[in-house]
Amino acid sequence: MRIVAHSDHAGVALRLEMVEQARELGHEVDDLGPAVGEKVDYPYAGAVVGHKVSAGEYDLGILVCGTGVGISMAANKIPGARAVVCSEPYTARLSRQHNASNIVAVGERVVGPGEARMIVEAFLTTEPAGGRHAQRVEMLKALDNQNLALEDLRRMGPACTG
Repeated sequence: MRIVAHSDHAGVALRLEMVEQARELGHEVDDLGPAVGEKVDYPYAGAVVGHKVSAGEYDLGILVCGTGVGISMAANKIPGARAVVCSEPYTARLSRQHNASNIVAVGERVVGPGEARMIVEAFLTTEPAGGRHAQRVEMLKALDNQNLALEDLRRMGPACTG
């Protein structure tokens, strides 16, 4: 798989660990930086990866900032990006299976290098399950259309009642 990785300046060390793990698993990884000591704002890094993944330039993305939250919020502003913040591998695995997430975000200030490696492995070795989850993923994709009315979303699935 082709993976793109980026971080802000608070996530450099952990991003390097995660990139190394992805490469050890046999994936091609383009690491967009930054280098140690270089300042990069998390909204920029998140948006870059969101655009590249949603455009199909890469299969999946890896993002790191202090908590993983800000950078994932930026990525999720890009239609087609489905970034998930993970602090443990279980969420990484289920977000791929159930939500077809395509970007994993981790916080260097909350996750250690060993845990980050397990998160990357879980994320990159899990495929979307389809089946009963496919309809919900289609609903997530429909939300990329900002003109979508709630009534339109409600019609997409029988579980939407509220």
